[in-house]
Order: sequence, then C-alpha cells, then structure tokens
Amino acid sequence: MPGTTVKDVDQDKIVQGVALFLKKSGKLKVPDNMDIVKTSKSKELSPYNPDWFYVRCASILRRMYHRGPIGVGGVKKIFGCRQRNGGCPSHFCRADGAVSRRAVQALEHINLIEKHSDGGRKLSPQGQRDLDRIASQIVASSRAAAKKEAAVLVLTTNE
Repeated sequence: MPGTTVKDVDQDKIVQGVALFLKKSGKLKVPDNMDIVKTSKSKELSPYNPDWFYVRCASILRRMYHRGPIGVGGVKKIFGCRQRNGGCPSHFCRADGAVSRRAVQALEHINLIEKHSDGGRKLSPQGQRDLDRIASQIVASSRAAAKKEAAVLVLTTNE
C-alpha cells in the first residue's frame, strides 16, 4: 500500500520486521565478540536472544527515522537503564559505548545510515526507503490476516 510509513506501524512489529530483514539480507556484519558482551554496566548478563544485535540495529534505525541525526552518545542514552546499587538508591546508567558504536558503524557500512554534516548520523534515503517498504509489507500482511479471520468468522456463524 503506497503512503504507509514506519509511523503507521506498531513499534514492536516494525523492529521485528527490520531485524528479520537485516538477518536475511546477510549484509550486516555482526562483530565476533557480540555473543559474550554485556549491553551495559548495569546489566549482570549478556542478552538471551541470539539475534539481539539485529534487534538493536533495527531499533536504532527506527529511532533515527523518528528523531533526526543521532550520535553514539545519543544511542547510549536511549538504551541506558536504571542501575541498582544494592542498599543505595538507583541511578541512571548509560549503555555500553562499544556496542552502540559497532551497531552504528555496521549500519553505516551497509549504507542504511550516513554521517550528518552537523555531527552524528542520519537515515540515508536507501534506509528510509527500506523501512517504509517493510512497514507497508507489515500493514498488508496484517490486513490480509484480518480479512481471513473475518471470512472464517462469517463461515462459522452461517453454519
């Protein structure tokens, strides 16, 4: 459906769709140590999902679609979380810089994002086109599923 953008789709669905696209394309280079790295110093363990790097890159792309140029510091702030300090009060802790930097560099390497003249990085025209295409596919598949469900409902009520 023409005219469908990322803003028209639920954020969890678009992130899952873009992550699947990045994984299937095979172009995104996942660094070697990403299976043992923590995403923040406030975390105790590495992520359970083996495809977490694709999900992180997809989420970065979605955020760049909504909010203009973002640098690595902004990405660290977006994915930061609360650090529990035992008996002391908890405080905000930024995410790991190496993970954020490598994700941004990997996306830049496959030309989905590009450097901005004022600093940081922004979504490239190719990246925006890919995200909009994935969003339109998600909307089309959800509409087809809704039509199929409505047809099944009509058949069951007629019997």
